Amino acid sequence: MRMKKFGKTGAIVSELCLGTMTFGWQADEEMSHKILSHFSDNGGNFIDTANVYSSGKSEEIIGTWLAGRDRESVFVATKARFKTSDHANGVGLSRKHLYRAIRESLTRLKTDYIDLLQLHAWDPLTPLEETFSTLNRMVEDGLVRYVGISNFRAWQFEKALQLCRQRGWHEPVSLQPHYNILVRATEFELLPMALAENIAVIPWSPLAGGILTGKYKESIASAPKGTRVGDSSSPDYYRRYENERTKNVLAKLGEIARDSGRTMAQVALNWVISNPAITAPIIGVRNLDQLSDNIGATGWFLTANQIDSINQASRLEVTYPYDQRAEEQQRSGREL
Repeated sequence: MRMKKFGKTGAIVSELCLGTMTFGWQADEEMSHKILSHFSDNGGNFIDTANVYSSGKSEEIIGTWLAGRDRESVFVATKARFKTSDHANGVGLSRKHLYRAIRESLTRLKTDYIDLLQLHAWDPLTPLEETFSTLNRMVEDGLVRYVGISNFRAWQFEKALQLCRQRGWHEPVSLQPHYNILVRATEFELLPMALAENIAVIPWSPLAGGILTGKYKESIASAPKGTRVGDSSSPDYYRRYENERTKNVLAKLGEIARDSGRTMAQVALNWVISNPAITAPIIGVRNLDQLSDNIGATGWFLTANQIDSINQASRLEVTYPYDQRAEEQQRSGREL
């Protein structure tokens, strides 16, 4: 597994990030520890979790594993924002909630600092000044090394970034968006912004909940229990992919996988890895076989023709201001 620079920072992370939403849910503690160790043994040092994954159990499982490891050898990311208690201040990006969230995450992770604390989503009620002055203090106090953002729109991220620059606060250095072959609207604003600002991008769901592995051969709606889609509390979220575009994408992935001696999951992951805007896709597994398969997406690259054929199969309808005419207007008279 290659190591990559984490955006504009001096930190170095593996080209795959191990997501841990399955820990304490689809993978018990014993299996989760095996997954963590196998990932580490294969060169992975980047682990992503959140304080709401399995109601905190994911962080606890990572913490018991970390206790027997060299803490400095691992880059641990977690997130805060969503509801962790029933009282009025048990949710959001307020100073009150963020300090409680960081204390609880540090306890569960059995560590005295978080490498990357990410805002899990936008909070329409809390002023950005309150949120980012709090995060700046956490970095200054040594509780957090870096600040990241997940699920913001591009204008929201830029607003936070410019605020931090104006105030001299520690800036957000990473973005965790939804991105895969089926979810490409991220390419319109978020990825160009990340490239322009040298922001690390660590996309979640690079395999679309397993859809891009080709495992749901009959239909997404009939996904069996024990799978990400089958166990989802929001099945309609995945059923939106039940369309001709998805069928075309899966057919193309299957063709490339057969021709290259890879699995469909490896081809789909490699497509994400090959994007120059991406730092490390976040993989989520429930057993060692899935992890080994995902790791097999590294160490090689799709050809330009293969990437182009996937792009054609998955292309979105593009409208203003992202269509060809708008592009021509922006370049008009300004090409050297």
